[in-house]
Amino acid sequence: MFEFRFESGSGVPPYLQLVRQVEHAVRLGELRRGDQLPTVKEVARQLVINPNTVQKAYRELDHRGIVRGRPGQGTFVARDDPAGVPPERQAQLRAGFERWIDEARGSGLTIADVEALVSSVLLRRTQRSGKEKE
Repeated sequence: MFEFRFESGSGVPPYLQLVRQVEHAVRLGELRRGDQLPTVKEVARQLVINPNTVQKAYRELDHRGIVRGRPGQGTFVARDDPAGVPPERQAQLRAGFERWIDEARGSGLTIADVEALVSSVLLRRTQRSGKEKE
């Protein structure tokens, strides 16, 4: 079953952290159509957050068409990522990216430095191509 994480000092609202985690898991193929998310109560208890926060995240995911609630049954992933890259290729890309991050961190860059560098390169590439793929 999918497990959520919560970073209290991140500056990102808790409900949005949950939304992003599900979006990323669907995009990466970690969650697929038909997979069930934990109940609101389970998530709230596990993360020690208000159940209304979890409910807000699930409503947002439903609004975006990523999940659908089934009364009395739970909340289920409603779609796969249509632009998904095959899992084997994702694994290759991830391994290369992990090596790059290890090299960057070994060179003395902090996590914040790495995030800033990745963000700036992505922004520059997006501006150069004139469009952004989400």
